[in-house]
Amino acid sequence: MRTADETVPDHRALVREAGRVRLRLRPTPRPAPGELLVATQVAGLCGTDIQMLRGLRDDPAPVIGHEGISRVVAAGPGVPGALCRPGTPVVVNPTHRFDPSFLLGHNVDGLLQERTLIPATAVRDGLVVPLTQAPDPVLGTLIEPLAAVRYALALLAAARPRTLVVYGDGTIGQLAVRAARRWLDGVARVLLVHHTRTGLAWSARQAVPGVELLLDREPGPLGAEPVAALLATPRDATLGALESALRLNGGELTVDVFGGLPPGAASASLPGVDLAAVRAANCAGHPVPAAFAQTATARGRPVRLTGQRGVGNRHLVEAAAELSRNPAAYRALVTHVVGLPEAARIMNDLTVSDRRTVAGSRLIKLAVRFAPVPPSAQETQ
Repeated sequence: MRTADETVPDHRALVREAGRVRLRLRPTPRPAPGELLVATQVAGLCGTDIQMLRGLRDDPAPVIGHEGISRVVAAGPGVPGALCRPGTPVVVNPTHRFDPSFLLGHNVDGLLQERTLIPATAVRDGLVVPLTQAPDPVLGTLIEPLAAVRYALALLAAARPRTLVVYGDGTIGQLAVRAARRWLDGVARVLLVHHTRTGLAWSARQAVPGVELLLDREPGPLGAEPVAALLATPRDATLGALESALRLNGGELTVDVFGGLPPGAASASLPGVDLAAVRAANCAGHPVPAAFAQTATARGRPVRLTGQRGVGNRHLVEAAAELSRNPAAYRALVTHVVGLPEAARIMNDLTVSDRRTVAGSRLIKLAVRFAPVPPSAQETQ
């Protein structure tokens, strides 16, 4: 399939090189049979991306980024249906349930470039999802993280909790408290636990009606009805959040180990529990019904654990529809919208600093806007 995009020989990309991010021109590939070439409209930066920038993960892809909206520009022979139509808005599911060789933005070049080649394995197995309801492109950076929240809340819904306690005030935590009452029927209380006063102050300024804000402390008694805890934390904070969740004073407890885990992670409060296996038991919407681990703490308190990797296509579609229907509820979370040169500077600043302040304001979600390649595009550092 030939398209006008074949006249664009090069495209700009944010490339990781020797511990820094540089804006480079790269040759634009032509899709082979079964492959798809997409043009990024907007792409986001997430917590795992920042970990890669800081060298805390060894994922090899020079170009990171797995959140965002793209448009089809060219398709190789054999690509089915709507994906052959240039201009079709799509979201790429970054996690292949069966093929570990495809993890977008981790071991396969991601969306932080003007053109991204999607391998045949991802196209063939349906990981490129056409959007019939596409939100404002800037909100497209929230589709994948909101889909992950949708997945987590669907798991927790099985416990019919009356109280939801969310640990972590980054993108996932902020999305969870905004979506909780939509996707958790019957929940009466929603609490958001912060680690820093800076985060607490930001949440207070962007208050969500009915959400209780806490600073690094445990809530009081939560009553006798079921309680759910969502650990929306970076991997170096997940075990601490788990210990706090296990001390919650309430009824039947279900914990979703959403956040990453350090290698060999274990909890003295949950002897013999393989936390990594719990987190990985659900992947991309499977199995059905979902997997839970029923166990007990060292003190004998029953607890049900779950977790997930990746999302299913239906979660992406539901997230896009939610952002289209209710954009005002989520817009404040995209705190910084920049072009490629400024994105490179921000990413390099995040590489050398653990602060989450950019241009004087707290970074929740960075959205990188893309435009057609200008004829005079220059490499920058």
